[in-house]
Amino acid sequence: VIATAMLPLARTYELNEVAQEMIVSAGVLGAFVASFLGGSLISKLGRRKAILIAAVIFTFGTAMQAMSWDYTTLILARIVVGAGIGVASLTTPVYIAEVAKPSMRGQLVTVNSFMIAVGQFLGGIVDGIIDEEFSSGLAWRLMLGLTAVPAIVMWLGFLGLPETPRWLASNNRKEEALEILKEYRDSDEEAMLELQDMTRGIPGVSSDEDSQNQDGISKHHSVPKKEKGFISKMCEMFSDPPTRRALTFGCGLMVLQELSGIDIIMYYTATIYEEAEFNERASIWLSAVTAVAHVVGIGISVFLVERAGRRILVLASLFLVTISLLGLGGSFFLAWIKSDPVVFAIDSCVSQPALIWSGRTLFCHDCTAIPGCGYCNGVCVSGSPEGPFNDQQCPANSDWVFESCKNEYGFLTVIFIVVYLLAFGIGMGGLPWTINSEIYPQKYRSSAVSFSTATNWICNLISSSTFLSLKDPAALISYGTFWLYGTVSLMGLVWLCFVMPETKGLSLEEIEDLFRRDRDNEPRKPKQLLPPPPLAATVVLEEEKVPLDFVDQASI
Repeated sequence: VIATAMLPLARTYELNEVAQEMIVSAGVLGAFVASFLGGSLISKLGRRKAILIAAVIFTFGTAMQAMSWDYTTLILARIVVGAGIGVASLTTPVYIAEVAKPSMRGQLVTVNSFMIAVGQFLGGIVDGIIDEEFSSGLAWRLMLGLTAVPAIVMWLGFLGLPETPRWLASNNRKEEALEILKEYRDSDEEAMLELQDMTRGIPGVSSDEDSQNQDGISKHHSVPKKEKGFISKMCEMFSDPPTRRALTFGCGLMVLQELSGIDIIMYYTATIYEEAEFNERASIWLSAVTAVAHVVGIGISVFLVERAGRRILVLASLFLVTISLLGLGGSFFLAWIKSDPVVFAIDSCVSQPALIWSGRTLFCHDCTAIPGCGYCNGVCVSGSPEGPFNDQQCPANSDWVFESCKNEYGFLTVIFIVVYLLAFGIGMGGLPWTINSEIYPQKYRSSAVSFSTATNWICNLISSSTFLSLKDPAALISYGTFWLYGTVSLMGLVWLCFVMPETKGLSLEEIEDLFRRDRDNEPRKPKQLLPPPPLAATVVLEEEKVPLDFVDQASI
């Protein structure tokens, strides 16, 4: 929603690019902090209560957004909204993974991402209608305020859902866990076997068959261990080799998801279309319509995730994402160099600061990128939106272009964004969340998912807060920015080809074993002490005294 709301919002408050980045980044910052600290919340209160709390926080934040009276209030509201998103993004995949059957887990977790994409599409359609019917000052308030509706629906829906069996079992509430498993599994026997499997890996919970009664419930409940502090829990988690390997892979996948460009596409779609020379109204509607590609992509992922598997979908998705980003950069490069040439420029319009190009004003796009400069029939001169400051500097009857030049390649931008969203949805959209919800052991799952989710949001913060600055002509310019993200995607694709396992159809306990190595069970060898210095000694052999200057003490 922020992608489409940003245009009327920026127009109302006359926001520069830095101020726009701050508004987007404030929400991401709130999500990062909440997801990093939320591991303790979902571990103590449970997954269900955490989701209910997230919905309340989000609803409160959206109300603050809609009623914001200045820029500072809006930033604070965005942080609150981000906190709700952070807790929900951390908890929802874990909830689904712990309740779902192994054969359906991948599909159900991916359905969560699918519904998010559907919400983004519907939000774009609603925002387009609002932009048509209301003034800018009211339009952005309605766009941001109406996002409370899905949060309220989620809160009402979760009132009737149970807690996850794994959380209940880990808190010595095995009777409740078994009842829920019986409700969501095909048979009581299947529920009993799954309960036994999950309790084997939970410290402090007995799973011995001889301690169970005829209903399969443990007769003896061990006393829960005292809850460890946040720092102690993190240190213990990182010191466990299998969990450390899983975290390295899971967090790397999250980094790759964010730094392969999804945030700049989703948050700034309308801005990108506007830079491709579409007007504001067309940009808002294009943002909504092209979001369908993301929905279709994740829909394909839902259908294939338990058929083709996670690995092939992620690798294929990332390959197409790389091609799309390189093509998207190419569309802006063509628009730049194929714009009308500049014959000569005057005063401050001659050149501008540049990092990866000469900075000289050679094309119309070079000219309009300089603040206070405009183009008129081959000439770049100082002016304003109304016209040049000196009419005699422009040829007679020439058209005045101040903010944007004619772009014959805008259709390529639309095509590559559609291909990108479709490709991203097939694998990289939902599967990183699916995989991270299933690769960690029960003992560390809350903390590990919290850490990987926080990694996702901090990378989200980095990309969303730097895009507008990176695409500035003084930095990487538009095409250079997209090529940078394409290069990151290509490097990530090579890395995943070597490290990514397949988790399709495996139980959560079987997935844990994928990250174990034989050496993990070997006790650490004690440090060997240096031998003492050699001693001069005399050894008696057959009554002969043989002086030895260097005899080891152990042989005497």
